[in-house]
Amino acid sequence: MVPVQPSNRVQLLQQGKADILIAGMEWTGERNEILSFAPTPFYQVGGVAIVAQGSSIKRWEDLCGKKVYLSQGSNYAKPLTTEYGATVKGFKGSSESLLALRGNNCAAAVHDSILLNPLVNGNPEWNGYRIISPELIPGNSVVWTRKGEQDTVAAIDKIVQGWHKSDWLIATEKKLNILPASSVLVALHDKFKKS
Repeated sequence: MVPVQPSNRVQLLQQGKADILIAGMEWTGERNEILSFAPTPFYQVGGVAIVAQGSSIKRWEDLCGKKVYLSQGSNYAKPLTTEYGATVKGFKGSSESLLALRGNNCAAAVHDSILLNPLVNGNPEWNGYRIISPELIPGNSVVWTRKGEQDTVAAIDKIVQGWHKSDWLIATEKKLNILPASSVLVALHDKFKKS
């Protein structure tokens, strides 16, 4: 296992310091240009904003002109600035932006729903916070490889299909109390349990 941050994960893979990347990095056209990936997604996730319970922010449009913190390299930065007019700042990792939010240094932090929903739904330290949704640019989470590694892609894709066939991902989601439950996982389980 190689720990990565959004700011260095692609470089570690490209440099051969990691062999595959399975670190919550959704498929985008830009990433597809520089990396290869197993075509069967293992999850689908988008961004949500976490704000203080008493915040006047109720929807994405309310972030206009406000400071929003996220992780460096996050694909949420572009829609936050271009579509919603937020002033974004990237940190090395999610923990730094969440600490900044708790210190009242920004109006919101934006990260994957799979990270933020469990905080608000089950961690007493985050009782004074709530989530803004629907998910921002939901995308397929895939396993990435270096460009051109087709044998690795084929082997990983069979493994991911096996996860869906066995219902392991749905069971893991329940075990981790990730809410709301993913309808994509149910659809993929139904698709692959027949194979």
